[in-house]
Amino acid sequence: MESWQLRFETLEALRLSSKGQLNYCRRWQEDEGALEGCVAPIELSPYCGWVLDSISGQSAPEITPSGTSTPKQSTPLSKRASAERVPPGSHRSSSPPSSAEPSETKGNDHLSPLETDQEVSPAVLSSKVAKVEGCIRMYEEMHRLKAKERLRQRQEEQEQMVRAAYAQASEQLKRFDELRELKRHQEFQELQEVMEKSSKEAQGQQEKLKEEHRHRAKILNLKLREAEQQRQRQEELERLRKEEGQERLRRLYSIQEELLQLNQQIDPNYRHKDLPRIDLSAYSNRGNQICGLVSGLIRTTSEKGFPTQADVANTERALQEMRGLISSMQQEITVALEEKKRKDEEEERQKRKELEKKEQMKTQTPAPAQQSGGKQQKEGLQVKTEESIMQWYQQLQDAAEQCVASFSEIGNCKGNTEVKKIKTNLQKAATIPVSQISSISGSKLREVFDKINNLLSGKAVQTEGQAVSVTQHPQGLDFVYYKLAEKFVKHGEGEVSFHHDSAFPIAVVLSGIWELHPRVGDIFLAHLHKKCPYAVPFYPARKEGTSMEEYQRMLGYEVHDSKVEEQDHFLKRMSGMIRLYAAIIQLRWPYGNKQGAHPHGLSYGWRWLAQMLNLEPLADVTAMLLLDFLEVCGSALVKQYGIQFWKTMFFIQKSYIPRIEAVTSAGQMGCLSRLKSFVQKCLQEKEIPVPKGILTPSFWRT
Repeated sequence: MESWQLRFETLEALRLSSKGQLNYCRRWQEDEGALEGCVAPIELSPYCGWVLDSISGQSAPEITPSGTSTPKQSTPLSKRASAERVPPGSHRSSSPPSSAEPSETKGNDHLSPLETDQEVSPAVLSSKVAKVEGCIRMYEEMHRLKAKERLRQRQEEQEQMVRAAYAQASEQLKRFDELRELKRHQEFQELQEVMEKSSKEAQGQQEKLKEEHRHRAKILNLKLREAEQQRQRQEELERLRKEEGQERLRRLYSIQEELLQLNQQIDPNYRHKDLPRIDLSAYSNRGNQICGLVSGLIRTTSEKGFPTQADVANTERALQEMRGLISSMQQEITVALEEKKRKDEEEERQKRKELEKKEQMKTQTPAPAQQSGGKQQKEGLQVKTEESIMQWYQQLQDAAEQCVASFSEIGNCKGNTEVKKIKTNLQKAATIPVSQISSISGSKLREVFDKINNLLSGKAVQTEGQAVSVTQHPQGLDFVYYKLAEKFVKHGEGEVSFHHDSAFPIAVVLSGIWELHPRVGDIFLAHLHKKCPYAVPFYPARKEGTSMEEYQRMLGYEVHDSKVEEQDHFLKRMSGMIRLYAAIIQLRWPYGNKQGAHPHGLSYGWRWLAQMLNLEPLADVTAMLLLDFLEVCGSALVKQYGIQFWKTMFFIQKSYIPRIEAVTSAGQMGCLSRLKSFVQKCLQEKEIPVPKGILTPSFWRT
């Protein structure tokens, strides 16, 4: 610490010295004033005289420059020369020059300035300055050597201390290792003794446990045999009970099927075509009540378990009541038909008499009458769909069946693990993007479209961290076509039925995929027509030998374990699929080829509407389908067909809605009332409102 303190004190003294306070200019070459000292004549420092006097008092007389002057005379002259150049402030600070100044002035008054300059010798001054500078440098060198020596000694002391500390630490580490090794050896011996002792105890305990285990095993075997016998007896009793319950349940289902068939005989006669004045609504209402009671009874018993004998008896009484209801209705219809037939015969006789009178008065050919009769025949609605539409429907179904046959290897891959894995990955890659379709932003929707398009184009896509491509299997593309179309239909009947706005993002993605991959569109229509035959539109007829469950599936109902879905749920699913279809025919993918035609455009929607209005209406279903279709794509049809569409709307209001009213019961007027209000409002305002949730151009910038 002493050497460091001496260094800091030396540095502080140098900083406070006159040289340490000098300012140095780094750009001295650019400064003209810096070069004046080199060009100007040499001048002595004001302190030179005082320094020389101090040195001359201790050294011998210097060599004089000329023979005319003496040593005594040279010293005062030099003092005078230095005194003349010392500023006033410096004279006050230096005592030796100030005391000698009067005598020097008095003794040298007779000398001129030129003689004085000649007497001061430059050689004497330079030698003294050099000596002073040499002393200063020797002093600095001496201090530097002393400091260096002290530093070297300090370093040696530090090295010795380090070596001593290292040797001491090494010795302590050796003692610590020896102590640790001794402790470890002692612990190991103690542990070994404990383990030997515990192993002996464990062996003894194990022998005891083995003996106890053998004893308990004998007891458990006896109990297990008794429990197994008891279980077998209970299973036998349960099996008998289930067989009886299933037999009763099958009896209930057969009674329900017969009730529905009998109720269908009532519905067509609810407003008899030949007997418009007879109101059979009481029979229809009672038949619906009986069917509802039986359905509720079956639903309740199926939730509880199996029906009892009392439940079967109640359903049989309901069946007998339905049969009596049918017989009473048929008797009333028969009586009314006979009465109507009698009146028609009388009217026919009167018409013949009038015609005979007219023929006598006029000489006309019977051609106009025949033409008017043909016109009246054309005014009736169709019961079946046009043959051309049914051929188109059958072609789509055949295409879907061919697609299923083309990926039979992937479809039946129970034993092949690798093919099964490919099938699972392809199905996920096809269905997951469809589930991600939403109206959050246009960029998200475009990402989903690109993912589906890349998959169908043979490119690899990432699904749950795995790269999936249709090229992984020869039948992969057909399998993805089928599953993708199936998923779009399921999304329509599920998502759109609950959230109507979601029809538009799903439809625009499907429209773009349809345009690039037409086979997806054909398989989509086949799935849609199978799930919802009203999208064709056509009403499937029940053929001979077709069970009631199969016929209900043909109509679009879901049947699980001989249970038919509720009417409200059925109507919701049909509504979702029709809304999706109506959105598809009017939307196109904005980033596709706009020059080409829409793969399934508004012309198909116009054909669907015309064919729907040519068919006899169904209660509850027809009104709901027309309302959903007109709400979604009515505004697009107005822009496309103009006055023709308004004529169609007028026909719906004046002619078709009364036909729907004729087949609709009092409890099914909800959809019909909404349809009447919608059509009436549109005709009054001469405008179809834009559907809620339609994708605007600003959506694609998000």
